[in-house]
Amino acid sequence: MRMDSPRVAPLGDEELPEEAHEIFGDAPKLNIFRTLAHHPKLMKRWLVFGSHVLGKSTLPERERELVILRIGWLCRSEYEWTQHVGIGKLCGLDDEDIARIAEGPNAAGLDPFDAVLLRAVDELREDAFVSDATWKSLSERYNHQQIIDLIFAVGQYQLVSMALNSLGVQLESDVERLPEGKRP
Repeated sequence: MRMDSPRVAPLGDEELPEEAHEIFGDAPKLNIFRTLAHHPKLMKRWLVFGSHVLGKSTLPERERELVILRIGWLCRSEYEWTQHVGIGKLCGLDDEDIARIAEGPNAAGLDPFDAVLLRAVDELREDAFVSDATWKSLSERYNHQQIIDLIFAVGQYQLVSMALNSLGVQLESDVERLPEGKRP
């Protein structure tokens, strides 16, 4: 975590506004949601988009998680990285894949299309643009909807990473911090 304590403290159950209870019901509430509950109208609208990116995207789930992890790493968002390592493993990523994601598109042993995906994320982060060469490589496997979903996934999780980092959202108490040398 970039910060040892939150700038905006997550709300406790008794502090959550009624709108937050309507959104989450009895589901467990992560610190990201407890923090964003300070602005329930924004959170409600953001969740619609976030739900598309995470659950309704045309990207295969393993590739979606690869993209999310890469942008989380590049944004140095330990919270985002830690949450999505677990999700990524459920979607077919293994420890070697995850290490390669952190290393980037030139990592040894990286699947060629995974390298294309990581390169697309890096280009979007660095230049807000997918180069012609990367676009061509993406187009060999992805249709236009999938490329659009890829671009929006990177944008969504860069936004989330910026919010997590700036608000100082802390890992849940049951989540172990990454070792010093393995943090984004």
